[in-house]
Amino acid sequence: MKTVFVIANDGTRLMPTNIKRARRLMKRREAVICRHDPFTIKLTRDSEHNVQDIEFKQDTGDKHIGISVCSEKHEYISAQYDPLKDETKKHNDQRKYRRTRRNRRRYRKPRFDNRKKDRGWFAPSIEHKKELHVRLFEKYNDVCPIKKAVFEVGSYDIHAMQEYEQNGAVLTGTDYQKGPRYGMTTLREAVLYHQNYICPLCRKSLIGARTAIHHRGFRTGDRSNRLNNLMAVHAWEHTSANHKPGGLLWDIKPDHRPFKGAAFMNIVRKAIADEIEKRHPNVAVIRTYGAETKLRRQDLHIRKSHANDAYAMGEYHPKHRSQTMHFQKHRRNNRILSKFYDSKYIDVRDGRKKSGAELSCGRTNRCVPRNNPENNRVFRGQKLAKGRVSVRRRRYPINSEDAVIVNRKKLIASGTAHYGEYVHFGKGHKDVKTSQVRIRCHAGGWVQI
Repeated sequence: MKTVFVIANDGTRLMPTNIKRARRLMKRREAVICRHDPFTIKLTRDSEHNVQDIEFKQDTGDKHIGISVCSEKHEYISAQYDPLKDETKKHNDQRKYRRTRRNRRRYRKPRFDNRKKDRGWFAPSIEHKKELHVRLFEKYNDVCPIKKAVFEVGSYDIHAMQEYEQNGAVLTGTDYQKGPRYGMTTLREAVLYHQNYICPLCRKSLIGARTAIHHRGFRTGDRSNRLNNLMAVHAWEHTSANHKPGGLLWDIKPDHRPFKGAAFMNIVRKAIADEIEKRHPNVAVIRTYGAETKLRRQDLHIRKSHANDAYAMGEYHPKHRSQTMHFQKHRRNNRILSKFYDSKYIDVRDGRKKSGAELSCGRTNRCVPRNNPENNRVFRGQKLAKGRVSVRRRRYPINSEDAVIVNRKKLIASGTAHYGEYVHFGKGHKDVKTSQVRIRCHAGGWVQI
């Protein structure tokens, strides 16, 4: 059943209905569309306000969030939400641009001793994901008479999880005091010790040589300083050329997966429920744990999934279930206002056109001399194109994933071209002039996949 939420003409949240009845009400002009996500109609006539208790259940997580909205007889929503994976990178870029912008302005007196963090402060990336969980609850609470909200909270023993995955051992007693850096003064010393002071690339000794610490997971954006993600190599091997496809450092992966999800849950497991209790005092907030969810799911004889975990929580488990929907977080606005296009040269060795980065001197920092074995700058021949920066100075009315109507057909836009004069629709469709396109609704923060 496709659920349609209903709001009375005085703003009261009523019980959800099905799409067939909603279409009938709109055809008789007894209801109008109120919002698209989630799809909600608003009645234009007076109606009775008979509502039942509805339970909102959320399987919290770092990469996947399970949602289930149930009454005693029906499950109205069963969904899985996947947040953005590069949120930390976007926050780092934002901080970099902010500092650069500040440096271009007038002189400001340095301030470093008047910064105070409020109680309950979280890092921006963690705060974003906490707010994401809260907003998902508020998204359904705004259109549905929710009386009870159940959230899965739990703490994880990350040290024990790492030890079991790496060595298959179970920590007991004083083993918690003897981690991988036990007896080491610095992190660099621990990396060298676990490698037996041997470079994993050339198998030569690192004793007395200039070394550089490499992040194994740089290719996937994993720059955490956990021990199994670091690798010590010779300084002359840690070049920009070896970080590119075909280089010595390109396809090296961490020994073991990170535990970001477990760390996230340890940080904000209580803050999510506490925030909802603070904002919505009329909703009864209940906390549960993963072990209870697992036992309840096994009793219900349903397979493991994030949406099913949410369904297994709480008090109501109706037999009439809803079809599970899968949503991916969508970045609504393209915040890249400037793009850099590298210069192009002819490589004198093979006569091919290559970028300036490919024919660079290979330095990773200024202390490395330009005349080094990785210097490809000397092979630059004729300059074909000059490096330039393209700046986007205006905002276009149609963005990717917007629903539009072209010749009475409903299509999804994939972007614009020619300074917003044409609209893209992907493969199988020709570009259409913006003047011939009518916007049906703009894309929200979540796109169904």
